[in-house]
Amino acid sequence: MNLIGKRYLYFAISLLVIVPGLLGLIIWGIPLAIDFTGGSVLDIQFNSGTTPDPAAVVTLYAQYGFPDTQVQTSGTNQLIIQSKDMTIDQKNTIVTAMQKQFNSGTTELEFSSVGPIIGQEVTARAGEAVAIAALGILVYITFAFRGVPHAFRYGTAAIIAMLHDVLVVVGIEALLGHFLGWEADSLFLTALLTVIGFSVHDTIVVFDRIRENQNIYRKVSYEKIVNHSMVQTLARSINTQLTVMLVLLALALFGGVTIRHFVIILLVGVLSGTYSSIFNASPILVVWENKEWRWWFKPSARPSEA
Repeated sequence: MNLIGKRYLYFAISLLVIVPGLLGLIIWGIPLAIDFTGGSVLDIQFNSGTTPDPAAVVTLYAQYGFPDTQVQTSGTNQLIIQSKDMTIDQKNTIVTAMQKQFNSGTTELEFSSVGPIIGQEVTARAGEAVAIAALGILVYITFAFRGVPHAFRYGTAAIIAMLHDVLVVVGIEALLGHFLGWEADSLFLTALLTVIGFSVHDTIVVFDRIRENQNIYRKVSYEKIVNHSMVQTLARSINTQLTVMLVLLALALFGGVTIRHFVIILLVGVLSGTYSSIFNASPILVVWENKEWRWWFKPSARPSEA
């Protein structure tokens, strides 16, 4: 199989996936949960056996000075209500009003508040975590591959493939946030960091096989060595990641609404990581080795592949 010969097709597919998400990110942005913006969350269950209309709950909150409240159904007769930051006394007043208006006793399952300062700190820490992860990956891979020519390229290619997955996940989150009303919370950040780990893990497996084959096939061109390494690791990579994706798919379908957002983002990220590890990271090495950017905009200057 001549996988590496179709490298620009793989790059084009990546662009087709990334660009819509980036456009959504630019136009709509990512709705942030209270983990980042600050606010209060009330998880409450109604004992009457009937779930109140979320619109009526939003109206009730507005009457007490909390507009722009978001209400999500969850479980049996259960609502998750997100609002601006409120005190416990304010929460108790609103719960009492809900009991009277909806003629139902309630069970408070959870109440938590995050101040705006903490939310800003979480946002900053999120960016720092991704940056530190990228730097650590670059240093580690460059050191691990120090015995092969141009070891720095392997670390850089892994970072580019990782950024591909970050852009896919962030773009999908922007689209889901706009069309489904999902918000990015701390679990989204957890999923993003997990995706980074999965992506780099699989990339290193392919790179390690390239390193081994360079020592075995010393007279073979670099492009052929990379292609042979990709073919050798293809089944292993797909089988390993497919196992993870099947588990995540089962959790998305049957795991409940509270973890569905997290699981779907993780599923998208693992799928993207599998693709980028095989079809982006290694082809980037070939493009770099051949210095193919010299003829990108000069078709007549491209050498013959005959």
